[in-house]
Amino acid sequence: MREFEYSILYWFQGLHNPVLDKIAIIITSLGNAGIFWIILTVFMLIICKDKKPAWASGIALIISLLIVNILLKNLVARSRPCWDESALRNVKMLVNIPKDYSFPSGHSSASFAASVAIVQYRRKLVISFIILASIIALSRLYLFVHWPTDVLCGVVIGIFSGLISGVIIRYVYAKRK
Repeated sequence: MREFEYSILYWFQGLHNPVLDKIAIIITSLGNAGIFWIILTVFMLIICKDKKPAWASGIALIISLLIVNILLKNLVARSRPCWDESALRNVKMLVNIPKDYSFPSGHSSASFAASVAIVQYRRKLVISFIILASIIALSRLYLFVHWPTDVLCGVVIGIFSGLISGVIIRYVYAKRK
């Protein structure tokens, strides 16, 4: 399985060029600590009349954080591809090598958690949000900081977190009436 994952990562390495490198660094930085999604959630809480998407996003981000960063990363303790000295011989690192464990991808999980939570209430945003979440997730492979299965599991956990947050918000709002 490891060879298959390396083959995917090296395929992404073959795409490198100065323009894509800069774009990947910018895109991945949107997912750093979930900052873009947190700022968006706070912005929606302040600006939007209907607070459901914002509350759903906030809850989804918390669920994702608990599952990914508190539970799974430390439980699984999977090394990152960029920690493998022999693999790095053919790779130019464009970002600092992360110090935390690899599985699952927090960037992927947070991006899909917030996106899925929000689009349950703002259907017109579905394409743009899912594309943004997807390119943030793919940037982690391009930058050689996650295994493909880390990203895939992060996406699944993010979708689950987003859907669960929608259920919670619908339940809370139904109880308030």
